[in-house]
Amino acid sequence: MDTFQVIVLALIQGLTEFLPISSSAHLILPAQLLGWEDQGLTFDVAVNTGSLLAVVIYFRRELWSMFNAWTGSIVKREQNEESKLAWWIILATIPAVIVGFTAKGFIETHLRNIEVIAFTTIVFGLLLWWADRMNREGFNEFQVGWKKALVIGIAQAMALIPGTSRSGATITAALMLGLSREAAARFSFLMSVPVSLGAAILVVKDLFESGVNIDYQALVLGTIVSFVAAYLCIHYFLKIISRMGMTPFVIYRLVLGAVLCVVIFS
Repeated sequence: MDTFQVIVLALIQGLTEFLPISSSAHLILPAQLLGWEDQGLTFDVAVNTGSLLAVVIYFRRELWSMFNAWTGSIVKREQNEESKLAWWIILATIPAVIVGFTAKGFIETHLRNIEVIAFTTIVFGLLLWWADRMNREGFNEFQVGWKKALVIGIAQAMALIPGTSRSGATITAALMLGLSREAAARFSFLMSVPVSLGAAILVVKDLFESGVNIDYQALVLGTIVSFVAAYLCIHYFLKIISRMGMTPFVIYRLVLGAVLCVVIFS
């Protein structure tokens, strides 16, 4: 990839990772629509690491407090709302880990295509609209409980399918379960940390074992650009969803899905 392609793809990742519109789909589409060579999962995970750094730094106080509370729950057997939230996030990560290990090859081989993206973009966009419209309860993330956490975790595992959107699927599930928009978004963002970290570690391991030549310059540049874009996206997304809701993102998904259908059948 040249520098322009790296920057464009990193911006796409950073701006779409935490919006409910599917970053993986947007990273695949340039290769499908513009004739660019597919950048592959290695670059995808590199720019995803930039997004991971963004969410870790943005929520650094919450994450540090949760970590201290979680270790305290193990060492001192003391539980509080932050330690419980940490355990729920760990529980919610398990379905994605299982599906990732068992279906990784199938997803890479059969589901990274425009037809799948068009279908999931439309269907999960409509689910997001329905969940946002029906949401009434307004629980916060400290009221999730292990059952709701597991359901949201299953939704996160489904988001391994391109076009589904990890944040979109988890926010949709959280809204259906009664969380407020802001709490659903925060829980979704916090859930991204262990999944993104695990994916990055696995890909780095595979790269070193494969002996493939790596364009480190492209990976570093992509990570930096993705970090900046993702940090700004998190900040402004949390500010606007209480007023705007999910409707703008639903409309975007439906328009994108319709455009992709035209491309497929033209």
